[in-house]
Amino acid sequence: MNAASARPACDRRFTWAYVYSAIHPATGDDFTLVMPTVSTEAMCIFLEGFGASLPPDVHAVLVLEQAGWHGAKALRIPTNITLVPLPPCSPELNPIERVWLHLRDRYLSHRLLDDYNAIADACCAAWNALTADRETLRSLSAFPWLQKVNSWGGRYHRFES
Repeated sequence: MNAASARPACDRRFTWAYVYSAIHPATGDDFTLVMPTVSTEAMCIFLEGFGASLPPDVHAVLVLEQAGWHGAKALRIPTNITLVPLPPCSPELNPIERVWLHLRDRYLSHRLLDDYNAIADACCAAWNALTADRETLRSLSAFPWLQKVNSWGGRYHRFES
């Protein structure tokens, strides 16, 4: 018996859920969707919902990394949102990365879930538990360089995605 045939059968099929979120670091306010795909169309759905959730006199600045779907030509960006891409290969500048790490470490790691609905439910439960404590969400997402951006004033609200 060779080594390859000695290995147990393994199911390599996976089901994923993706959490799209915008967080206001100063307040802990958020807009979040859990979706089954990551794509330009999913990003358009997120941006449309986020834009619609903003008060009429607010323009949001959304800081995000340069994932392909964040800057695709087909992306439909609402007029009350401006996207500001971070430099390439700089996840340490993106405050949302600390939020994702906290979410995985505290709520979502080492779990086996049956299907997409169970995964989406777990993501929603984890997100709701995290956002119930606005101070933790604020402390995770409030980077010092963002406070400089906030000091510019105006009716702009900065969110991280």
